[in-house]
Amino acid sequence: MQHFPDDPRQIEALLDFYASAGVDCFPGEDPVDWFALTRQQAEQRNQARMQATSPAAPIAVSPGPGAVRSQPVPGLPPAAPHSPASDSSHPAVLPDGEAIAMARDLAARAASLDDLQACLAAFEGCNLKLTAKKLVFADGNPEARLMFVGEAPGRDEDLQGKPFVGRSGQLLDRMLGAIGLDRSSAYIANVVPWRPPGNRTPTPQETEICKPFIVRQIELVNPDVLVFLGAASAKTLLGVQDGIRKMRGRWMTYPGGGKEIAAIATYHPAYLLRSPLEKRLSWRDFLSIRNRLADKTLD
Repeated sequence: MQHFPDDPRQIEALLDFYASAGVDCFPGEDPVDWFALTRQQAEQRNQARMQATSPAAPIAVSPGPGAVRSQPVPGLPPAAPHSPASDSSHPAVLPDGEAIAMARDLAARAASLDDLQACLAAFEGCNLKLTAKKLVFADGNPEARLMFVGEAPGRDEDLQGKPFVGRSGQLLDRMLGAIGLDRSSAYIANVVPWRPPGNRTPTPQETEICKPFIVRQIELVNPDVLVFLGAASAKTLLGVQDGIRKMRGRWMTYPGGGKEIAAIATYHPAYLLRSPLEKRLSWRDFLSIRNRLADKTLD
C-alpha cells in the first residue's frame, strides 16, 4: 500500500502534480469501462429519440448483426434515459465522419474570426470540450503577417483561455523578442483549441474534427509567413510524415486564402525547455523567419 506523505509541503507538491496531470477527482474502487459507458448512453439516447417521435407505439431498438451489446459498468449507476428536450449537459459524442462533416460545414460558414470563435464555442462535436475549462482560440494580432500554429493548449492555457501563456509561451515571447518582434506583431493559435486531459496527445479523431477550424482560421488571418511549432501541427496541415528534425528549417508552402503561404516548421518551445541544446537550431529558424519577413517587405 502506498504511503501518503506526512509533510504538508510534500502533500501540496503531490496534489499540484495530480492537478497538472489532469486528475480532478478521486478514483473509485471498481474499474470503469468508459467506452462501454459511452456506447450504452448513446444507445439509450437513440432509443429515447425514437420513442419521442412515436409516443403511441414505442419502438424497441435491437442491435444489428455484429453490434456489440453494452453491459452495465461496474461501480456506476445505470445511465438515465436522455431527453432531447433537456440537452443542457452536452453528453459525450462518438467521434465519426458526421462530426467531422459538421465541423467543416460550420467552419466554412464563418465569415470572420469572431464568427469562427463563436462557432467553436457552440460546437459540441469534440469531447475535449467536456473536460476543458476554456476554449483557447487565439492570441496576438489578427492583422499580423506572421502566424504561429501549435498542437494543443496545456494547463496554463486552459486556465487563461489563451495559447502559449505558460513556460512555453514565455520562451516563445523571448524568441520573438530576439528577432525584434512581440505578440502584437504575430498571431498565435493551435490545431486543437481545447486542452486534452492530463496534457495527453490529441487522438487522430480529435485532430481531424478540429482541423477544419484551424484551416479556416489560417484563411481568415491570411498571413505572409506561417510557422508550425512542432511536428504535429505541420503533419496535420501539410500532410507530411517527416519528423521535426528532418523538417525544421526547411521552407515549404501552405495553400491557404487563395495563395501559397511561406511555411516553416521549428521546434516546439516545450521541447526546447527539455532540450536546451537545440535552441541554437531554433535560433537559426527564427533568423530565417525574420529574413523572410524582411524580403516580403521589399516585394
